[in-house]
Amino acid sequence: PRPSHFSPGDEDFQENHERQKHKGKRRNGDRPKNKRENQRRKRSSNSEPETSEESEDEEEVNNDGEVRPELLSPEELEKLKEAVDEKKKLIQSLRGKPWPMKQKLVTLRESQLFVEKYEGALGKGKGRKLYAYKVMMTKKWKKFQRDFENFKTACIPWEMKIKEIESHFGSSVASYFIFLRWMYGINMILFGLTFGLVMVPEALMGRPYGSIPRKTVPRAEEAGAMDFAVLWDFGGYAQYSVLFYGYYNNQRAIGWFKFRMPLSYFLVGVGTVAYSYMVVIRTMARNANESGVGDDNSFNFSWKMFTSWDYLIGNPETADNKFASITTSFKEAILEEQESRKDDNIHLTRFLRVLANFLVLCCLAGSGYLIYFVVRRSQKFALDGLENHTWWERNEVNMVMSLLGMFCPMLFDVISALENYHPRVALQWQLGRIFALFLGNLYTFIIALMDAINLKRKEEKVVKYNITMWEASLYNGTGSENSTAPPVTIHPADVPRGPCWETMVGQEFVRLIISDTMTTYITLLIGDFLRAVLVRFLNHCWCWDLEAGFPSYSEFDVSGNVLGLIFNQGMIWMGAFYAPCLPALNLLRLHVSMYLQCWAVMCCNVPQERVFKASGSNNFYMAMLLVILFLSTLPAIYTIVTIPPSFDCGPFSGKNRMFDVIQETLESDFPAWFSKVFSYASNPGLVLPFILLMVLAIYYLQSTSKSYREANVELKNKLQMVTQRLDNFVFLTSYGSDFILNA
Repeated sequence: PRPSHFSPGDEDFQENHERQKHKGKRRNGDRPKNKRENQRRKRSSNSEPETSEESEDEEEVNNDGEVRPELLSPEELEKLKEAVDEKKKLIQSLRGKPWPMKQKLVTLRESQLFVEKYEGALGKGKGRKLYAYKVMMTKKWKKFQRDFENFKTACIPWEMKIKEIESHFGSSVASYFIFLRWMYGINMILFGLTFGLVMVPEALMGRPYGSIPRKTVPRAEEAGAMDFAVLWDFGGYAQYSVLFYGYYNNQRAIGWFKFRMPLSYFLVGVGTVAYSYMVVIRTMARNANESGVGDDNSFNFSWKMFTSWDYLIGNPETADNKFASITTSFKEAILEEQESRKDDNIHLTRFLRVLANFLVLCCLAGSGYLIYFVVRRSQKFALDGLENHTWWERNEVNMVMSLLGMFCPMLFDVISALENYHPRVALQWQLGRIFALFLGNLYTFIIALMDAINLKRKEEKVVKYNITMWEASLYNGTGSENSTAPPVTIHPADVPRGPCWETMVGQEFVRLIISDTMTTYITLLIGDFLRAVLVRFLNHCWCWDLEAGFPSYSEFDVSGNVLGLIFNQGMIWMGAFYAPCLPALNLLRLHVSMYLQCWAVMCCNVPQERVFKASGSNNFYMAMLLVILFLSTLPAIYTIVTIPPSFDCGPFSGKNRMFDVIQETLESDFPAWFSKVFSYASNPGLVLPFILLMVLAIYYLQSTSKSYREANVELKNKLQMVTQRLDNFVFLTSYGSDFILNA
């Protein structure tokens, strides 16, 4: 039986084609083409009859699979083209047909065979080669597009891992890993800039180690420069390397390439921050556009019921993940519907929320006082000499900040149970509280660094005076009037040097990143893995149910992990100018975190009891990242603009301010008119009106987008009203007469 899409025109065309084919077969079989063909037939007539019958069958098979367009009339060729086009359209629209799957598969095979069989006939004969060429190129282009899309999907890192996590734990947990992957891409660019334009040129074209004092370990530190404890604190040979600011020379051009090292260092530091601003704002704008498309609330359960399954899945593991994903999405939708219809005691809810906020403020105040107390102790230790104190006293500030960042979010999570918010709103409140905690800790740390910088600058003045006296005594002791002795050569390790406060700042940020990373991984192994092992293997012999009661399996802390990522990135932006190795360390940390946390989530964690749908745009994460980016660049800009650089270390030594390298480059490498134009363009009288104009333009665009958004909402409401009226009209016209007759 033919499928329901088979048209009578196709049947007539095939019957006419069969008649023309058999006529052509008889004509070609009866008429010999030349004398050689006649002789061949005479010789073959004397052979055995079985062989002749087999050859005739083979010729008939070959003739059946071949279409002779020269035997078709123009009308039949037009019908053939129309039939091929109809089959192509049917193949494209077959997925939307309300047919059973078996009928769709049969129709698809028949249509594809029809197109492959008869489409080639249109390209044979005179004047039809161009059509065949177009058809062939169209097929190849579609295949290339399909393969390229598959290639792009395959190139997305960790896509299958994130899909698997989303299918079991919901979109809220998957949003963290998507955010982590996005941060990994940002740090790849930052690492490429610092590594390719700062670290590699200095290592290859700059002066080697031991050539000048800033690139040599002092004589007093050589004995322990390779000790593990020293290297773990990034001292010794690690301090006098391309990892930190103080190693770089202030030579204006280095190597045969005449690479402008100070200019490159400054522009890379500014460019990384500018690129980060651009990417964050661009991502927020794209997410806002994507979140404003479509209406997810209309017929939500119907869409999920009838359109969730993917019929192209052929892998059992993928099918299991898809089943778990559909189940989780239904849980999310049911929770959304329940939260929208919830009606609680408003007075009790308000009291509990006020109490929760009071407890959170007490925790924040206690955390701030503890950090202030520890910072004051660390300043006393610094005045006494850190080598006279234990490892804990030397690293007390970093460890206290890491421990507060580990335990305070757990306390906030317990307090948030009093508020009875929607899970998404509760997550945002949790993120805001941890944000305030981390921000207070970070700026307390910065204040401590500013005090340490002031101490280093005071020490630098004393060292500068002592170096001047040392040089004078050295000259007076060796340079008398009648002396002909050769000049005294002093090894760079024996030359006195001043304290490099930039390297000290970079070391503090590197230590903070390392200590925070180690704390995170230890917490993951102890708090998740060992807890899961304890619950799994001791549950059958314990006094109570460990899975249902205490300690149970842990849930994945989305808010704490997101804030940890954001503030680590803030420390990278803040300290990368003084430690070019920070983007590389953060890249390694993110790479390890992706695999370790994916393993911990799938093996040690359980889905949340209240699975909720995360925001489709994740702009809340991006907004916090933008705030941290702004707050992280303020201290770096302050130190660059106001504090003079050290006199004997770094690429800007010998200058009054770090940004003087721009003016020096304009005066030396550009014509005079260009530097004059740049000075006019940087005049505050032009910069301030330009900034004011930008603010006004942003306000105008925001007001316009707000009006468009309101107009879209109004049009959507009108469309819903029209649709409801049409449904009522159809219902009344269909069943109104029956109601009247029954009445």
